[in-house]
Amino acid sequence: MIKIYTDGSCLGNPGKGGWAALIINDGKKTQIKGSKKNTTNNQMELLAPIKALQKVPKGSKVQIYTDSKYVKSGITEWIHNWKKNGWKTSNKKKVKNIELWIELDLLSNEFEINWNWVKAHSTDKLNNEVDLIAREAAN
Repeated sequence: MIKIYTDGSCLGNPGKGGWAALIINDGKKTQIKGSKKNTTNNQMELLAPIKALQKVPKGSKVQIYTDSKYVKSGITEWIHNWKKNGWKTSNKKKVKNIELWIELDLLSNEFEINWNWVKAHSTDKLNNEVDLIAREAAN
């Protein structure tokens, strides 16, 4: 089982953003991160699991930990209706960040994923670590 901790950060929203992920496979921890000049916090939160899954062997069993309810609820609940409704929300508006949602959805289908929400800035050591890396990446 591969564990992935993800986080996104944005200085201003929109503003300068960073994303990060910690990939733990067979006790080995790999850190990945990136940044973007003009972005939003939600885009960075979505980019983190996308980039992490691109580094993991397809077909793997994965546990993803995020402190973003937007990401967790979006990929596990809301996405089903979005797809059914032509990528429109319940208010008939186009889903924001649609390209990232489509990419995450396609990638997710190539793995056996268990999505987990963790409280931000709390007692989860690895979530705090990935938060710090994402904030540094945004800088």
